[in-house]
Amino acid sequence: MINVSKLKQGIVIDHIKPGQGYKLFSQLGLDKLDDVVVLLRNVPSKKMGAKDLIKIETNLALDFDVLGLVDPGATVNYVEDGVRVKKISVALPNEVYGILECKNPRCISKTEHTDKIKFILFDSEKRVFKCEYCDSLTSL
Repeated sequence: MINVSKLKQGIVIDHIKPGQGYKLFSQLGLDKLDDVVVLLRNVPSKKMGAKDLIKIETNLALDFDVLGLVDPGATVNYVEDGVRVKKISVALPNEVYGILECKNPRCISKTEHTDKIKFILFDSEKRVFKCEYCDSLTSL
């Protein structure tokens, strides 16, 4: 079994569905950090059977919309002096800006310069969002 040292300072993204850790790692831009970042895949878990886990040895602003889109069941733990000081449960966001792309080829966002397209949660169970411009549905 692999032994990863206890985090003294930083963030632990926990309870990530197996196989989603790398996607979160990429979407959050963690590959661009100069700090220590550890991605653990398929870690045994009593609650989930297996899970992915990300440890970041720095404090940074995380995009909770991205976290919620990729894995709304994840948790974020903030650690100071080796002790968890804050725990946040991630949820599917009601609105997202500039993250999703409309799948409708005739949407104005495809032909006009639009900085941040707004998508509104349409069906949380099926994880479907609606484009603010053309009302087309996009599923995750």
